[in-house]
Amino acid sequence: MSSSNLILAWILILAAFPAAGQWGGQLRLALRNDPRTFDPLLVDDSAGETIRYLTGGVLVRLNRVTQKLEPELAKIWKISNGGRRLTLDLRENIVFSDGTPFTADDVAFTIRRMMDPSLHSPTGDSFRSSAGSVSVSIPKRNSVVIDFPAPVASLERLLDQVVIQSAKAPQERAVLGPFRIADHRPGQFVELRRNPNYWKKNSNGRRLPYLDSVRLDILGNKDTEMLRFSRGELHIMEGLDADSYDRLRNKQGITALNAGATTDVEMFWFNQAGKAPINAAKRSWFQSRQFRQAVSLAINREDMIRLVYRGYAKQASGPVPSSSVWFNRKLQRTRYNSQQALRLLNSAGFQLRDSRLYDKQGNAVAFSLITNAGNKTRLRLASLIQDDLKKIGIDVNITTLDFPSLLERTGKTLDYDACLLGLVNVDPDPNAQMNVWLSSAVNHQWNPAQKVPATEWEAEIDKLMRVQASAATHQIRKQAFDRVQEIVAQESPFIYLVNRDALGALTPALRNISPASLRPHFYWNIEHLSLNAGEKGTHVAAATVR
Repeated sequence: MSSSNLILAWILILAAFPAAGQWGGQLRLALRNDPRTFDPLLVDDSAGETIRYLTGGVLVRLNRVTQKLEPELAKIWKISNGGRRLTLDLRENIVFSDGTPFTADDVAFTIRRMMDPSLHSPTGDSFRSSAGSVSVSIPKRNSVVIDFPAPVASLERLLDQVVIQSAKAPQERAVLGPFRIADHRPGQFVELRRNPNYWKKNSNGRRLPYLDSVRLDILGNKDTEMLRFSRGELHIMEGLDADSYDRLRNKQGITALNAGATTDVEMFWFNQAGKAPINAAKRSWFQSRQFRQAVSLAINREDMIRLVYRGYAKQASGPVPSSSVWFNRKLQRTRYNSQQALRLLNSAGFQLRDSRLYDKQGNAVAFSLITNAGNKTRLRLASLIQDDLKKIGIDVNITTLDFPSLLERTGKTLDYDACLLGLVNVDPDPNAQMNVWLSSAVNHQWNPAQKVPATEWEAEIDKLMRVQASAATHQIRKQAFDRVQEIVAQESPFIYLVNRDALGALTPALRNISPASLRPHFYWNIEHLSLNAGEKGTHVAAATVR
């Protein structure tokens, strides 16, 4: 164990149990944007995911540190009938935050609603291993049986994302998680208050959580977030850029944490949607495999890691990081090669003349790259992309948008050329990415919500993702997902850039922190976090978990 890990272990031992006076208080966090929805079955953005995690009760929880499953609302679960049937035995004497009893009817209501095709639930997509309907029955009190039309691989892991809703009350009023939504002022904050009926208790039999409330201030600008943190107005900063992390590492009264490489990936993609309001020339470029491959070859990812991330990142080579058991080891890392990029472009009919690239019809190649405003890291990545592509004659115009506007363009109006964004992987299991890879999914970013696959390779990915989602063995799943990664590497619908480290900082008043590489990195065990007001100003050394 490294010395930094010893330091962290000592911090966690000291913080094992709240001392007298540590009950109560308000935890202050930040969101980068307003949640798009408070409906947990429709969440598809990081802000909404945060609210869902803090308020939602789930049947089974994935421990973010051990990555093992732990019983929650379901005390026992059993998978049978070749992976098609899930039987759940539920805990008794649990009530929602509004006082109504939690029953098997609520589980049945949630599953039926989630799998209703008309809802278009991103969470439900993970369970769609084949066509057909899902049936739910209640054979006895506090027992639920769910039958799927085909086997669903890693079925129990997927339950970590399924927030159980009340069959009797709206989600905002009745929750089973440690906190409930108390107030929301768009563009300002979301306030969560302690769920007085939360079912978990500590070792002394006292009902959790320790905190009274959590306030999430909506701060679209990281500089503003840093200023608020330095004033003590925030307790945790997640997603620190490398510059901020290095500044905070040795600052008195702050704990800087690196929870190690994440499964999140920074990437960009071209708009390939046939109904997008872009001109025919651009559409032909973006739909050209050689064009996408050439652009990927022309980007120097090593410069990004060195100049933007200061080494706190690794090159991304596909949908999962190279450290994952799901990574296809046969994949070759994309190496920067502008000359090879130009050869590919020439083979596709493009020509470089007077330092400008032109297509067959004589159109100068240029496009706009949109990304979210207030994110300096992405803006620096965009600038490096702009510089690299200029070397092969492509002009890139960088446009920043507030996050809601960006999502509106990429998900609804489709009025954009290319987008630089990050993909959040809550679980490294391929099933967690079904809502990205299925051509019918709304999060199939480069060409969303297709009625039928637009290309043969997308149709093949659809088939492979359903094969891996229903396979009985890890080997079959791995073979299918390996092939998905090969197709993605060849077709380059996403141009993968880096997997960044989980960098964060917290005040030493915060206790029981247990950093994890999976989201949420620093408050996944929110019900056990507490505040010790007497420790403000105490210096704690930086620690790293790898």
